Amino acid sequence: MEKNRQANFDLDKAHQSSPAQQQRTIVSYEPGNVNMAEYESYARVTRGIEAMLEEQYGVSYKLYASDDGNQDYWDLLEEDVKKDSPDVECAGRIYEGIEGRTFAYDEDSVTPEYTIHPAIRNNVFVYPAQGVALARIPMFRQHGIYSEDFVFATGDEAISDFLRSVRDRQRNRDQNRITVFTDTNNGIQRESEPITRAVSRDDVILPDPLKKEIYRSLDQFFESDRSFYRKHNLPFKRGILLYGRPGNGKTTLVKSIAGSIPGPAAYWQITEYTSSGSVQEVFETAARLAPMVLVIEDIDSMPQGVRSFFLNTLDGATSKEGIFLIGTTNYPEKIDPGLMNRAGRFDRSYEITLPDQEMRRVFLERRGLLDFVSAEELEQAISLTKGFSMAQLGELYVSAALEWNERGEVDVATIVRSMGGEMNKEKKGSWMDAKNGGIGFQL
Repeated sequence: MEKNRQANFDLDKAHQSSPAQQQRTIVSYEPGNVNMAEYESYARVTRGIEAMLEEQYGVSYKLYASDDGNQDYWDLLEEDVKKDSPDVECAGRIYEGIEGRTFAYDEDSVTPEYTIHPAIRNNVFVYPAQGVALARIPMFRQHGIYSEDFVFATGDEAISDFLRSVRDRQRNRDQNRITVFTDTNNGIQRESEPITRAVSRDDVILPDPLKKEIYRSLDQFFESDRSFYRKHNLPFKRGILLYGRPGNGKTTLVKSIAGSIPGPAAYWQITEYTSSGSVQEVFETAARLAPMVLVIEDIDSMPQGVRSFFLNTLDGATSKEGIFLIGTTNYPEKIDPGLMNRAGRFDRSYEITLPDQEMRRVFLERRGLLDFVSAEELEQAISLTKGFSMAQLGELYVSAALEWNERGEVDVATIVRSMGGEMNKEKKGSWMDAKNGGIGFQL
């Protein structure tokens, strides 16, 4: 950012509008009118920003309002500011006595450290080449300070081009990231997280027919020209439901999809706080990123009062246009019957089962159990682990590695028996039996 002017605005310098503009104004600025105190404060700030922008950049900027709840450009602005992008300039600070700079811990950098940069709040940031300015303005109220977001642009064409560029930038950025939505008691949280560990399609261990069918449907969706769907009156949207016991690879499958498709992916964790507002926000965001994949985790946890709105959203004519929807659940019996096998909602459902003998062999060989046991012991482990999930097979490998590191040898049968005992306790609800000196519960 070549410019970083921290001079405060002259808020008493009102931006003079032309006679034609004044004729079209219904309510004008009237200093001293006690009945319009809120308007007076609002107008002083916005007019001061407009005047400053025209003075510094030699062109008139107009104030715009956003009615779609799109916050993508604010996320990209924060990213640009932190990276000191030459495309954006900090044109000035709005109020004295309020922060102009801030620091944050950058955990995504190669060597995590604190970064110091202009604060998003209380500064005006300008993309001069695109004719757009953004300002997060502090607002003073009786119970404290909050912020309102303002967008200024040199005209309709400028703001339209800017929003298109935001969409393109976000799609390109999200190739190696995943957008994560989480419903909380304070509303929906949205974060863009890097895919820290690549999961390839080869890492996914499923029966071959099932694996091929899932990936084939994804590849067809992203390789197809949307005009084909329009020509043949086909909805450009698909939905699949993955169900089965925990720990059998649903999450691994989802990670491999996110890292192998030529488009963005988003992950939405359903909680008891999920609301109709969060349903609307997630699908509006997904629509802006389309074509894309939207994963809804634990879809059976959708609150009862939200289900009708969710189903209506899925049935909307354009709500899922360009969205490949993947729902996951550990408890298919809790799924609303209206979601299952109905075109436009979830077209197909697939059970992710416990691994069979061949899948257990593939998993343990790829994981590297042969580094610690003989071929005969590997076969023993494969035979003894019938009924184990993928997650439990992973724990078997970890336990074997730690035992080998400590003792120089591994007793596979003993490890499997120990894990089997814990599995039985889990089924019976007798974890850490207090009679035997532990702490816990009994049923």
